[in-house]
Amino acid sequence: MRVLRGMFTRAVRIRGLFLPDRSKELRQRMNLLAEALKPGRAAVFFDFDNTIATCDVFDDMLLQFGVDESWQGLETKWEKGEIGSRQCLEGQIKCMSVSRERLDKYLSGIKLDPYFKKVLQLLGNYGITPSIVSDNFDYMLNRILKHHGVKGVVVYANHARLSRGRLIPYFPHTDKKCPACAHCKKKNLLLYAGKNSIILYIGDGRSDRCPAKYADVVFAKGYLLNFCKEEKLPYIAFKTLKDVYNCLKKAYCPSRADPCP
Repeated sequence: MRVLRGMFTRAVRIRGLFLPDRSKELRQRMNLLAEALKPGRAAVFFDFDNTIATCDVFDDMLLQFGVDESWQGLETKWEKGEIGSRQCLEGQIKCMSVSRERLDKYLSGIKLDPYFKKVLQLLGNYGITPSIVSDNFDYMLNRILKHHGVKGVVVYANHARLSRGRLIPYFPHTDKKCPACAHCKKKNLLLYAGKNSIILYIGDGRSDRCPAKYADVVFAKGYLLNFCKEEKLPYIAFKTLKDVYNCLKKAYCPSRADPCP
């Protein structure tokens, strides 16, 4: 962590946000967010599944299109740390069989957090182009984002193509030094953030652990929230992207007791 580090003892509440801070550290973090909203200062990265999307798309696809249940054993091994996410995903994607027409129809039904576009608009007002870093696959993400009319965001994900009812995976964002991850999010975070950028990261899952260690401000929920607590990493807890939106608004209007409308 380049700017702030450490866990604090008292929780502070800001309209649904629970920050493990004393008031001094809270002010520091909000000041950092305000600085990040200045043009050219912030590099913002989102996880996708369960962060932007309201579900884990890939896991749900296994339920919808899986030809057998062997993927569950791979999931258990991955959760226990016996295999990396690449080995898990390579095995699980082989368990699926789906036509392009059926897959596209399914993807058109995936819902996004209703505040995602509002966060994008807010960031756009400050000249910030955010990125999505996902352990899912680009075909799925691009179809979902296009269906919802989402523009102005860069997507870094694993690659997949359809062939005869099967999804063929490729992993262009692996790191040989870190074989555990299919997509080394930390690698892309550090590669595409400017040297003096303030890095904001928003995520929820296991694949978000590494980038959370290198971000300056982490918005966390779910597994990532528990990880930050255990590792004593500073974080801002959130439930939905409405919380992230309100926190960014509050950072830019520090005189208000509550987030700006």
